[in-house]
Amino acid sequence: MSDIHTGNRRALDSLRAAQYNWDEAALRRVLGRLVAPDAVFHLAHPFGDMVGPDAFHDQALAVLRAAWPDVERRDWIVMAGNDEHGSDWVGCGGHFMGTFIAPFLDIPPTGHLAHMRFHEFYRIEAGKVVEYQALWDIPEVMMQAHAWPLAPSLGREFCIPGPSSGDGLIRPPRDAERSRRSQQLVIEMLQHMKRHPSQGGPEKMEMPRFWDHRMNWYGPAGIGTGRGIEGFRNWHQIPFLNAMPDRGLKASEVTYHFFGDNEYCAVTGWPNMIQSVTHDGWMGIAPPGREITMRSLDFWRIEDGRIRENWVMVDLLDTYRQLGVDVIARLREFNKARNLGRIPLEGGQP
Repeated sequence: MSDIHTGNRRALDSLRAAQYNWDEAALRRVLGRLVAPDAVFHLAHPFGDMVGPDAFHDQALAVLRAAWPDVERRDWIVMAGNDEHGSDWVGCGGHFMGTFIAPFLDIPPTGHLAHMRFHEFYRIEAGKVVEYQALWDIPEVMMQAHAWPLAPSLGREFCIPGPSSGDGLIRPPRDAERSRRSQQLVIEMLQHMKRHPSQGGPEKMEMPRFWDHRMNWYGPAGIGTGRGIEGFRNWHQIPFLNAMPDRGLKASEVTYHFFGDNEYCAVTGWPNMIQSVTHDGWMGIAPPGREITMRSLDFWRIEDGRIRENWVMVDLLDTYRQLGVDVIARLREFNKARNLGRIPLEGGQP
């Protein structure tokens, strides 16, 4: 007999399948059946919050499909578990892929295959989705269109892969104790990370205790990917902490949702960071001395007792918004001389 988490994972199979083949009628039926009428959908900026399955379809999914008519969904992580507050979650990570032939959020079309990473978290009660939190890596699409209007990434930008273990979708049945250990390892790691810089130097984080030296940190477009502890620190953590040295000091004001599934752990919060940009050094942002919140939806994969891979999504467009920078308006200024019409493709539209 399967447990509740296996059942919750399976409940999303039909929704994921409807977005793979993007059957419009099937997608609407599945959303209507699976999602509570008053479910709240939290999406990345500029989409914002929506209520109900129809709003989510019409104001988000349909917008993407209008720009990428042959769009398909490709998951590489699906995991489920319960958080410390007793709520049940399913987390999905993957890419939307399709031919980019019409503007998407004013990003110029390319006529080529495009990819956009997503991290999604579904809170499920009695078999119904009652809350959805998702980040779409919109800056990733801007970069593919050669339309990213801000500072270049320090890390490596590429189409982020799924788990190197190959078990992101098919794994042994969920074991509650293994899942708890994975969750606890990540929580303890983050507690140690917050010791620096407020309590001392980088050694306070004890990173080799928690992270495999061959780890990959897959950051969002705009930050990029780092390989190994040194790559993670050089291309993300050092500039991040230089700019926001009060990281973690307001953790008690944030509600986190950690859940584990065998060797995987995930966390969400909306938001799950509160800190101040007081110094230079991060993504070319001038320090305004302003407190901001940040939304980060993350997955970790544990191997031999250490973290081997970490997929991180941050709502960078919302971060810039809080700092007074409208990225999409700036994109329009950079690209207003480009043709933003639909691209006709000989041989038929996708």
